[in-house]
Amino acid sequence: MTPKRDDRRKAAVEKQIDENLRRAFEQDTSENIPDRFLALLEQLREQK
Repeated sequence: MTPKRDDRRKAAVEKQIDENLRRAFEQDTSENIPDRFLALLEQLREQK
């Protein structure tokens, strides 16, 4: 795969993970996404 294609694929996977986590926590609107999950997502993004 080309670097551009790899970047697009990684971005798509990250977006899907974000959306799935949000969906999981939207079931109970009184709960927010835990800070530890948000921090983990940020760490994963920084590894690029």
